[in-house]
Amino acid sequence: MALRSRFWELLPVCRNPGCLVAAFSTSAEPAVKPQADPVGNEAVAPEFTNRNPRNLELLAVARKERGWGTVWPSREFWHRLRVIRSQHHIEALVEHRNGQVVVSASTHEWAIKKHLYSTRSVVACESVGRVLAQRCLEAGINFMVYQPTPWEATSDSMKRLQIAMIEGGVVLQEPRRIYE
Repeated sequence: MALRSRFWELLPVCRNPGCLVAAFSTSAEPAVKPQADPVGNEAVAPEFTNRNPRNLELLAVARKERGWGTVWPSREFWHRLRVIRSQHHIEALVEHRNGQVVVSASTHEWAIKKHLYSTRSVVACESVGRVLAQRCLEAGINFMVYQPTPWEATSDSMKRLQIAMIEGGVVLQEPRRIYE
């Protein structure tokens, strides 16, 4: 009896519009919601500061460091694809111009390795390219530079990695910088 009386004491309190606890309703009318002020929602700030550090890169206005003309590989990029082939594994990574690795994929990862017979084959390069392309698109990187050495460019595995990246939706060439 004591429990029932306390329940009926709390029920009218919860029917108030300011109460955060859901109450049982016996009426068919929905609860009244406060109306938002349409004039206050349409106000626009007079100044806008874009805090996205990649904003200028996405607009193709950011400065590209050129470096010396005799330096190879060229330093004129915002994002660069690097492929590292070791004796047992393949690792592909996207490097920002400041040297930080933004996105990477490797046959060291169990999620990739468990689907492969060999971690150094042509199929391994292709699957690393597919995974890296998906991760690049998720990170918002659509354009990057790929500068293979002449002996890497003729390799079948590197060609398959390039094709997998292109089929994944990544463009392996950056847009020209806008000088305005």
